[in-house]
Amino acid sequence: MSGTYPGTPFPQAAAVSTGDRTLRANLRHATHTIRAKRARAVAELEDWDRLRAAGAAIKDRTLRHLDHYLVQLEENVTRAGGTVHWAADAAEANRIVTELVQATGETEVVKVKSMATQETGLNAALAQAGIRAYETDLAELIVQLADDLPSHILVPAIHRSRAEIRDIFRDRMADWGRPAPDDLTDRPADLAEAARVHLRDKFLGCTVGVSGANFMIAETGTLVVVESEGNGRMCLTLPDTLISVVGIEKTVPAWKDLEVYLQLLPRSSTAERMNPYTSMWTGTTDEDGPRSFHLVLLDNGRTDTLADHVGRQALRCIRCSACLNVCPVYERAGGHAYGSPYPGPIGAILTPQLRGLASPLEESLPFASSLCGACYDVCPVAIDIPEVLVHLRERVAEGGETTVRGTRTVIKPARKHTAERIAMRATGWALNHPAALLKAQRLAARSRRFHPRRLPGPGRAWTDTRDLPAVPAEPFRDWWTRTHGGTA
Repeated sequence: MSGTYPGTPFPQAAAVSTGDRTLRANLRHATHTIRAKRARAVAELEDWDRLRAAGAAIKDRTLRHLDHYLVQLEENVTRAGGTVHWAADAAEANRIVTELVQATGETEVVKVKSMATQETGLNAALAQAGIRAYETDLAELIVQLADDLPSHILVPAIHRSRAEIRDIFRDRMADWGRPAPDDLTDRPADLAEAARVHLRDKFLGCTVGVSGANFMIAETGTLVVVESEGNGRMCLTLPDTLISVVGIEKTVPAWKDLEVYLQLLPRSSTAERMNPYTSMWTGTTDEDGPRSFHLVLLDNGRTDTLADHVGRQALRCIRCSACLNVCPVYERAGGHAYGSPYPGPIGAILTPQLRGLASPLEESLPFASSLCGACYDVCPVAIDIPEVLVHLRERVAEGGETTVRGTRTVIKPARKHTAERIAMRATGWALNHPAALLKAQRLAARSRRFHPRRLPGPGRAWTDTRDLPAVPAEPFRDWWTRTHGGTA
């Protein structure tokens, strides 16, 4: 990969990725393993459904009063010695972080795994300013060394085999620091040790750390990062300056709310009862941790998403990736086909809302689903992804999109899916006129022998893999009248 996601619509991108047998095998093995472990971990809790409902309720309440909680968060972070910055979009967030790093005089930073900085393209922005960012999460390190892109929220290198990772380490580690051992094997322990030795120099040498956060507690201004490796804690505690870029939706009101998510997230993501490393920090403390802390609160389309009564539930997401691991579409197409750092079912509803339906790529994502509902069943905060997918499909089909930006209302005119709109309107008219509907049904029944087995034009793709349903010999109401003597 070139370091930027393809901008092609999902069907075209998926047509290429589904032809890669190695990719499909890697994804099938990894997703089936993770989801089986998750199912066992969740089954241990008798009150899982109540926890899930509580997680959804807390998020919904927070989103309804997000303005209040964000102000409270800013006040408490500032009171604890931190500095809060507000970023309306990705460009502003990248500018703020770049200027903060430049103010330290450093040209290197270590990074905790962060979806928000993937979303903004921070590494590329820092590189343009002559600052090199080192990913310290093992999977993110693999992706960075390979000049690749993450394809999974939790396991960014899920599309890579152990043999591929060994070759990446051998070929590329020296370009980024300490080289890999000459006799490196593809044993997981050997690969982890090579990464550990390579990264240790970075932890000890860099004085600026960049992170995201899983949660922000408005009550105290505390940030929380959960992880499995410990590399994140090294980035959060050793540097002199810590800069955290976090989406505004990661706010929770109080410590008691965090208890719910620290039960939901580990079991849904890594199938663990508790994360091995849960790091929490509040501002700065003398002689303990970074001397300077900056929090960059990222909007980047989240306010627009919040304004959508149906679509806003996507902002509940706690980035567990459970929906990816059960999705039959993701399992075959892989993460890169979604053209965004957010792949899978959650990406199919989150990316079009954060970016807007701005291009054929975003317009294609709500259709990148079979609507089987498995994603909703496993979501720990009960996001009804199928409902949002259908809602976004309606917006795409209608074509017109109204977005409020500052004091301006931008209206995107309807341009596409004309045939679908006409068909839906005709169907609606027929269903509202029973006599006309009955005549159409009788005509369809009498001409059934002439019906094609495949749809023409754009509909042909739908019938490439399925048969058109056969039209019955007579409409149901005629059959009922014939067999029941016309009785109601």
